[in-house]
Amino acid sequence: MFERLEEIKNKYDELSGMINDPAVIADQAKWRGLMKEHSALTDIVEAYRAYKKCADNLKDAREMLAEAPDEEFRQLLKDEMNENAERREQLAEELKILLLPKDPNDGRSVFIEIRGGAGGDEAALFAGDLFRMYSRYAERRKWKTELMNCSDSDLGGFKEIVFMINGGGAYSRFKYESGVHRVQRIPTTESGGRIHTSTATVAVLPEADDVEVALDMADVRVDVFRSSGNGGQSVNTTDSAVRVTHVPTGIVISCQDEKSQLKNRDKALKVLVAKLYELEQEKAKSQVSAERKNQVGTGDRSERIRTYNYPQGRVTDHRVGLTLHRLDAVLDGDLDEIMDFLITADQAEKLKGGE
Repeated sequence: MFERLEEIKNKYDELSGMINDPAVIADQAKWRGLMKEHSALTDIVEAYRAYKKCADNLKDAREMLAEAPDEEFRQLLKDEMNENAERREQLAEELKILLLPKDPNDGRSVFIEIRGGAGGDEAALFAGDLFRMYSRYAERRKWKTELMNCSDSDLGGFKEIVFMINGGGAYSRFKYESGVHRVQRIPTTESGGRIHTSTATVAVLPEADDVEVALDMADVRVDVFRSSGNGGQSVNTTDSAVRVTHVPTGIVISCQDEKSQLKNRDKALKVLVAKLYELEQEKAKSQVSAERKNQVGTGDRSERIRTYNYPQGRVTDHRVGLTLHRLDAVLDGDLDEIMDFLITADQAEKLKGGE
């Protein structure tokens, strides 16, 4: 591990010199690429430097202890040694995690699709609750939420809603949300007070760069139609809604949020590119002979990942056995504890697997 850390430190020092070179700065494309590479190594190098400092402090304290003139000074040195030894162990664990292979999509923005599942109108209402939960979480992170497309239900909520959360690192937080979410509560339409169980499915797609997905427009059919549902003065009276179909894969994306047909087309194409990028990733994963199924789940959308129980005010994530008795806070976007737990579980599984 330490040989690799030395190599990373040397590379970091080399990059530090390059990004301050006027000749490199003049080439902005090259400079931005080097800055990105430099930034990716910063956390590792800082942790490694802190580790080496603790190790040096520990060595110095040991040498001084052998020549300490009195017991009081010896005790001070022992305390310092204990503190540095403990900190060194903490940093060693941090470095193991920092050296784990990075998901190349972690820094990306995301598209999120929520669809009402089993439960009819109640499932659609729950889909609306999940949309609000994710939107509130994005607000807490200072990320922007942009609606792409939605299909309202008669009693409120959404049969389906697609939106984008734009912010650096959004995918690293939201990627564990893919799957089936289950709600247990008494519907407002239930006169007998019986608890019903409904579901909604969530899919999380990383935003793809255009250069990563070769989209041949000859493979895309674009249809326009009149928007439906609640709209503004012209949303419902002109053929502004757009449906794009990728003929080779059969993927269909609709967008009717904007009054402009051109804007709806652009939004729909962005979602299509993200879906094609996801398909390419899935193909690459399927070619790995023994792909690891980690502790936080496969990401399969048929997998029940979490239950929101209203009568008991609790949320349970079934993949890691985490239960929180603060449902209201979670539904208001307080998701960090759940997401941090899932990330930690994923890292622990990777460490156990020797990745």
